[in-house]
Parts: sequence; structure tokens; C-alpha cells
Amino acid sequence: MLRYLSVPVLLTWSIGAALVAADASDPLAGPVVEPSTQQSLGFHWIIRGDDDADARITVAYRTAGAAGAAWKDGAPLLRVRKGAHAQAGKEKHRSDLDVPADGWLFAGSVLMLDPKSEYEVKLSLVDADGGSVEKLVKAGTTAEPTLPPAGTVVHVAPGSGGGRGTSSEPFLGLEAAQAAAKPGMRFVLAAGIYAGTALFAASGEPGKPIVWHGPDDGEAILDGKGSGDSVPARVVSANEIHDVWFRKLTIRNAEFGMVLHGAQRIVIQRCRLSGVGYGITCHDGPKGPARDLVISDNVLVGEFKWILPFHGIPEGDAQWKQEKRGIEVTGTGHEVCYNRISYFKDAIDTAPSSVCADIDFHHNDISQVIDDGIEMDGSDRNTRCFLNRITDCHTGISIQPVFGGPVYIFRNTLFNTNSETLKMHNCPSGVRYFHNTTVKKAEPFLVSTGDKVSDCWFRNNIFIGTSGRALNLDCPQAGCDFDFDGFGGWSGDVFLKFDGVKYATPEEAKAKAPIETHAVLLDPATTFASGLVPPSDAADKHDPVEFDLKPGSPAIDGGEILPGLNDGFAGKAPDIGAREVGAPPVHYGPRPEKK
Repeated sequence: MLRYLSVPVLLTWSIGAALVAADASDPLAGPVVEPSTQQSLGFHWIIRGDDDADARITVAYRTAGAAGAAWKDGAPLLRVRKGAHAQAGKEKHRSDLDVPADGWLFAGSVLMLDPKSEYEVKLSLVDADGGSVEKLVKAGTTAEPTLPPAGTVVHVAPGSGGGRGTSSEPFLGLEAAQAAAKPGMRFVLAAGIYAGTALFAASGEPGKPIVWHGPDDGEAILDGKGSGDSVPARVVSANEIHDVWFRKLTIRNAEFGMVLHGAQRIVIQRCRLSGVGYGITCHDGPKGPARDLVISDNVLVGEFKWILPFHGIPEGDAQWKQEKRGIEVTGTGHEVCYNRISYFKDAIDTAPSSVCADIDFHHNDISQVIDDGIEMDGSDRNTRCFLNRITDCHTGISIQPVFGGPVYIFRNTLFNTNSETLKMHNCPSGVRYFHNTTVKKAEPFLVSTGDKVSDCWFRNNIFIGTSGRALNLDCPQAGCDFDFDGFGGWSGDVFLKFDGVKYATPEEAKAKAPIETHAVLLDPATTFASGLVPPSDAADKHDPVEFDLKPGSPAIDGGEILPGLNDGFAGKAPDIGAREVGAPPVHYGPRPEKK
């Protein structure tokens, strides 16, 4: 007998089908491979649907051409909170991505890869409601730049015009040399003082850069002030240029040392900057964002002093409003590594712009900075801060704000952070903070803000202080996850405060708190093999310290296994903190030059 579905049944079926369809994932095109760096590959993928937010994107990778080789797990892509890529709290942001209102942005990185290597990366969108798909992409890390063979060697000496560029008749002054610059030329500057602002307008070509190189004996000093009384705005002005090297130059005496807005494929290597308010600065240019800068093995010394309180500056002084930074970059594809930076307000910063993504800060040696050691402020996604050493600063690392992320902060060591280890102000979203070690006076870990913090994930860190709560994170939370972190040196009647709730003891926190179920309890006196303990006076100036763990410490094998993030550990489980027992020493700051 023919039967008919009633209208209510049909309507119920239609609504159910629509809900299932809305819960299914619908990728917009495929995953996007972002600009790479020497050790990192970044990706993003935009999908529609998935209203129930249960889809995930897993990552696996292997060396390209290794058919049949086993895949290695990477960390999954982060689901970026809706709207976070375009706004943090009240701060709006001009994102470079067009994410539809009914869409999701996923983003993430594969970390700690070999330079100049090709990889196959498998990104698998998995959604039980439908739309699952697997995509295989190829991507390669960049090579560390090496000085290219000299095409034409051109000689330069201090002066005010003239010369032919030969060893016997060098160009006199940078302006005369610049007028003759062509791709592939190497300009060798003789020792001496080159006074005034140097305008670099000539560009090279990919594979044929223009190189400005100091002498092997003595210093080529670019002195903005020269013999004059006034301090100029810039020593080096190099906006919008591309394929240019600056190597073994001394740069001094101006408000800004080097300005490279909108520049591309620039190498700044083994230079020394001093007597400047701002060291190296790179923002968007009129033609777009800066791309692919490598800033390595330089020494930058600012103008501040390490004196507390307020570092010798009267409270409220205008100097506090001047964000005088050692290195500030935004754009994409940058590498800032192996530099030594001291006596600035901040040492190394990102900044909001049309895009702030795929930037790596690593192996830098930072000391005596009066505000933030490193800022990841204004980051969009896939910016990475790892293997840096920070000694004596007001705040360790800043993320105020991050626009959705992910931002990766890992394997950094921090000693004597006067205030917060991690500045989580201005509604950051999407930070991965793992395997870092902080030793400081006062509270082991404190965040002083009423701003909402979203989707921040902490694992396997060490926080050691001298007093107060072990973890004081009283700001509003959304989607945050903290666990397997180690704490030492707290005191008082509250061990942990999180999202308005106090937990008196570690036992109560582990049993009742929504975070730190597996917290590791540490004795500051027996955590480190060197005998390192927190500073007695935060105003003291300190030499770099050693953070290797002491045998028998609960920090050893105390961490969580994080595929793609802490592979290769020794023992039953990863050690917590920045240093794995048995790992090779880390070199911070400029490396010895290879002869």
C-alpha cells in the first residue's frame, strides 16, 4: 500500500538533514602553504560549515622523495576562534585573509625542521559529519644565507664624491658608490667614518644581491651624526629595496639605526649598532609588506640603563611612551636569530600590519631591557619564538595581543623578569607556550590584566619564584588549557588562582581546578645542576646563567608527550622546562665566524 509522509515528518527530516549539512565541513579550496623559514613551515586552511566545531586537521610530514618512509606526526592545526583574526577585544585588525562569517580558519606550523630541505606534508581534514578530505602538499625550508661570490668588487672610502671604485681610486662616500650600484656588485668599505644619513635606493636581483661589506681590518662606521651637533632621524634609510646585503658595518648616532619599510630579501649580518634609540625597524611600505629579511649575528646596544625602579627614568617621563626597540619587524618570512641585544626598551618585536605571519625569532641573547624581552604583539599566525635567552628584563615575553594565532613560544630561558613572565594583555588568542623556563623573584607566574584570554595552551614549562601564588591567572578565560607545568618557590595561603577561584594547596588544585591536574612541584634549591636560584634583588645586573636540570629533580621525565613538539626526548617522558637532559648545548647570540 502506498504510504505518504506527513508534513510534520517531512519537516523534521528536512530540518535534520539541514543540520547535518551545516555540521559537515566544506573546504574553501585547499590548504595554503605560507612563506617558509629555515626551520619552520606554516599553513592555513579555511573551511565552511562545521557548525558543531568538531572537525580537526591533523598534520604528518616526511622528507620529500622518501617514498615508503614513515610519516612523522606534526602538531594539529589550530582552529582559530571566529573573528579573532580580525579583532582582539576592542582592537580591530586588517587581516590579510578573507574568512567568511560562516567559515573557520585553521592554521599551524611544522617546527624544528632542517634548513634547505624539501618535505611532503599531509594535511587531513577529519569531520564525522562529512567533508573529510586529505591533501598532500610539498614545501621547503629556506637555506641560511651565505655570502655570494663577488661578481664585481667595488671599493669605497670616506669622502664627498668622486672616484672610480677601484682599489687605487675608490668611490669617495656612499652616495657616489650608490649611484654606480648594480646587481651582483660587492662594495667593500674601507675603515673610517661615513657621516650623515645614508640613502640606499639601488636593488639587486634574486641570486645577485648588492652587498655592502665592511673591511676585514678596522671598522667602516656609518655615523649619522658625524661631527655635527644634532642627531638625525636615521643612519641607514633603505625603504622598498630588495636583494641587498649589509655586512660587517658599524652603525651609530641617530634616532633610528636602520629603516627598511617594505623591503624584501635583505640580509643584515655581523653589524654593530649603538648610540641609537631604535635599532632595526621594518614595517609595511607603500607597495606592501616587507618579506624575507634575515637579521643574524649582530650586536645592538641601546641607550637605556639597568636601574630599578623605573630604570633611572622618572615615572611618567615621556621616554616611557617611546617604544625604543632593538629590532622590530612585521610582514612575513623573516628570520631574526643569533643576535645580542641589550639596553633597549624592548629587544625584539613584531608589530601589527597588513600581515604579520611566518616570522621566527631564535637563538638571540637578550639582556638588560627595561620593558619586554620579546614582543609577539600584533601577530596573525605562525610566528615563532624559540631557543632565546633573556636575562634581566621588566617583562619576559609579550603577546598583547595575538590575532587568533597560533603563536609558538618554546624552549626559551628567562632569568630575572621583574614583573610578568608572559604579558597576556589586550585579549590575546591562540598562543602555544611550552617547554620554557623562568626563574625570577616574587610570584612564579602572574598575569595582571582584566582582559579576556582565549585559546592559550601551556605545557611542560617551569616557573620558579620566591613568594606569592604559584599561578595567579585571574582574568576571564575562554578555551585555555594549562597542564604539566612545574612550580617552585611559592608561599602564602593560596597555591593557585584561576578564573576567580582560589585553591589553597597543590593537592586541592590538582583535585578540583580545571587546569594543572598534573602540575609538578619543584624545590628551587635542587632544580638546576648549576645551583641556580632566583635573584635576591631584581635591580641587580646578572650574567647569563645555566638552566640544565639536576639529576633526581622531579622535572626530569615530568612532562607530557607532545607529538611534533617534543620528539626525541630521553627517558620515559619529556623533561619539563627548556632544557632536556642530555641535549646538546644551545648557542645564543653571534656565532664565531667561519674562516
